[in-house]
Amino acid sequence: MVTKSSIFSMFGESPVRPLQEHIGKVYECVSQLQPYFDAVLASDWDQAKDIQKKISALEGDADKLKKQLRLHLPKSLFLPVSRRDLLELLSMQDKIANRAKDIAGLVLGRKMEIPDKLSENFKNFIQRSIDACDQAKVTINELDELVASGFKGREVKLVESLIKALDKIENDTDKLEVKLRAQLFKLEKEMNPVEVIFLYKIIDWIGELADRAQRVGSRMELLLAK
Repeated sequence: MVTKSSIFSMFGESPVRPLQEHIGKVYECVSQLQPYFDAVLASDWDQAKDIQKKISALEGDADKLKKQLRLHLPKSLFLPVSRRDLLELLSMQDKIANRAKDIAGLVLGRKMEIPDKLSENFKNFIQRSIDACDQAKVTINELDELVASGFKGREVKLVESLIKALDKIENDTDKLEVKLRAQLFKLEKEMNPVEVIFLYKIIDWIGELADRAQRVGSRMELLLAK
């Protein structure tokens, strides 16, 4: 059983540290989607299965960190960040890893084929969504500095610039998603209708990675406004 003292000895006394450890694990999970889809596009299902297992394990690790923090986070914090704010950030972060696991599981379960004509934009779309998660991680990693500064001074401006960059990346993913959907629409008649439906779903879920990352940034923005 993990005790209150043991979890904070892992990350230091500040509850911000476990939150940062969690987003690090979330990003590690999501970043595996790039080699995963490289294997899928090559129809290397053995490799895809191995990476899917890794994604699932990393999502499980993130889930354990989430549960530990929820269980052992003090009821009251002597910080300019409320317990509720930290828990909401934690929940938003966790949903990113959950969706990465969903994506890998569905594609592997159906052995989905990505048409060659979509492959280049598909890989760009995945990478930009991963970039959004990376930027969310970078932003959360400034939270301890924000706390130390009392949410004042240069640190606030730095975090605002990081959030702005995150918004830009998410906007890029929106544009890539529109382009990818338009390409898929042109190919629909050549494909199995059921596969088309599931491919649209996967495109939607990959876009959600960036959306959920942006929500982490939006929550940080609310903290700056308090």
